[in-house]
Amino acid sequence: MGKGSTVIKGGMRFSLKPGEKLEKFASPRDGLAVKVKDKLFDIHLYEVKGDEGVIEIIGFDSPEGREVYWHTSAHILAQAVKELFPEVKLAIGPPIENGFYYDFFTGGRAFSEDDLKVIEERCKEIIKRDLRIEREEVTREEALKIFEERGEDFKVELLREIRDDKVTLYKQGEFIDLCRGPHLPSTGMVKAFKLLSVSSSYWKGDERGPSLQRIYGISFPSEEELDEYIARLEEAKRRDHRLLGPKLDLFSFHQEAGAGVVLWHPKGMVVREIIESYWKEIHRRYGYHLVFTPHLLHGDLFKISGHFEFYRENMFYFDKEGETYVVKPMNCPAHILIYKTRKRSYRELPIRYAELGTVYRYERSGVLHGLLRVRGFTQDDAHIFCTPEQMEEEILGVIELMEELLSSFGMRELSVELSVRDPNLPEKYMGSDEQWEMAEEALANALKRKGYDYTRMEGEAVFYGPKIDVKFTDSLGRKWQCTTIQVDFNLPARFNVCYVGRDGREHEVVMIHRAIFGSIERFFGILLEHYGGNLPVWISPVQVVVIPISDKYLDYARLVKDALYNEGMRVELDDRSETMQKKIAEAEDQKVPYVLIVGRREEESKTVSVRVRGLGDTGQRRLEDFINEIKRRISERL
Repeated sequence: MGKGSTVIKGGMRFSLKPGEKLEKFASPRDGLAVKVKDKLFDIHLYEVKGDEGVIEIIGFDSPEGREVYWHTSAHILAQAVKELFPEVKLAIGPPIENGFYYDFFTGGRAFSEDDLKVIEERCKEIIKRDLRIEREEVTREEALKIFEERGEDFKVELLREIRDDKVTLYKQGEFIDLCRGPHLPSTGMVKAFKLLSVSSSYWKGDERGPSLQRIYGISFPSEEELDEYIARLEEAKRRDHRLLGPKLDLFSFHQEAGAGVVLWHPKGMVVREIIESYWKEIHRRYGYHLVFTPHLLHGDLFKISGHFEFYRENMFYFDKEGETYVVKPMNCPAHILIYKTRKRSYRELPIRYAELGTVYRYERSGVLHGLLRVRGFTQDDAHIFCTPEQMEEEILGVIELMEELLSSFGMRELSVELSVRDPNLPEKYMGSDEQWEMAEEALANALKRKGYDYTRMEGEAVFYGPKIDVKFTDSLGRKWQCTTIQVDFNLPARFNVCYVGRDGREHEVVMIHRAIFGSIERFFGILLEHYGGNLPVWISPVQVVVIPISDKYLDYARLVKDALYNEGMRVELDDRSETMQKKIAEAEDQKVPYVLIVGRREEESKTVSVRVRGLGDTGQRRLEDFINEIKRRISERL
């Protein structure tokens, strides 16, 4: 038996000798790849060496397993396109969060829906062939020769950018691709396959580069899982905030106004105002000071911060009277200036500045996506200035604030990632080892104290500090990035942000960046899709519509409307000369939580007939009882 050679698959342990192969553990669901010391390998090519420690068999239920499954599926797609359209050139084809895509240079030809059907059929043929997937390590020069002979210009370009002497190629039948892997043992391991859509993209995301055709797809180990996914996808299309926003008269986008710019309608502003007012209320309660900083700032501020050097291509800036001005891309430098207006003592700390700060960033047109990716957005931003000893408690306070705020909007299923530095590459990061260890420990301890399991993302920290990322799982099972809590060693050093300690000397402050929603725009879009437009009563732009059976009962309808309005409810009276059925249908189409029907019986008994969104007619109620019920729901944020 080899020393330390323990294989784990599905909770079961196996002891193997050196030289034994792991392909016998391969299966379409539970045996997709091998994980050894946090590195992934091809399950069909791996041999036990005897000193690996624990060898884990990765299945489809893990993110890494799905990546391998979908990466092989992307290669199957690329092979199908090359067989059907030999003149097409390969670009790249990675796995993504939900499935995979591959980019192709078609010389201006757009793939049609009919093309997709033909390509999908060929993909299924390739899966039936059950082609063995082979890995080959070659020199960079050998790889260049292979792809030059095949006319694969994009692969050649990628190879010229690689500095390694050796690269890996993956083959299946006559198809060959430049790839690090790992991959499944054969194409036949993919059991359920579907192409979803085609769109345009640009090589390396640069609109000045060649235009490409991007085909998206998805695959699963069973047809049942594929069917469930397609059903969820159809529901997601119905919930798309880009459709719901204009339909519900909340917001719109206009080509004349420019790409990535949102125009908020009156009903949308009602919802925004509720979100922002509650945000301000809870921040004041948690000890934050609200500030406001201008949209336009002098360029020198962003030269000090380093953004001009590292972030300039994402900034809007211009020169006036010989000086450079920047349309604010973030709020932190301005908050630092407020802090630095006078010397600060340790007795004043922590200081918490919060701002609903509108910022502007140049996002490439190809990545703009409704409210989720825009060029102008309002960050629910805050910066905490504290001592190292206060850091853990401040992070704990942010987590508690986040829990209260997100749960009020129905966001309770959270997952957490802790991004830390790569210990093998300390030269990539700002700050001392002591600072990093203290910050990572404070973030981890705060999560543990709140009872969160988290994924430790080694090497995923940005150069200036570790961070916590919190993702919300919506009603369709999709994960959305929301809260970020980031420790920063960069800006305090660049701006000399200090406090006077107990010893009478100046010390560099600890600076924590945090946003709970991420941005109001993005959060709004997530909310719409999570609820399918059926916003909770407390944030619905119109909470009640009153409809009289006929004009004879208009006076009583007005009385009902006024009674609700005087209690602070957002209520409309529909007195149009349309049929009652049409008015009800339109109110339901606008996803109004309550529709009150009034006629002779209601007027005589001082009641209302209540239609509840999603339930229909729920019968008559006394007006006073209805008012108390809706007031309770609003106060409880339901």
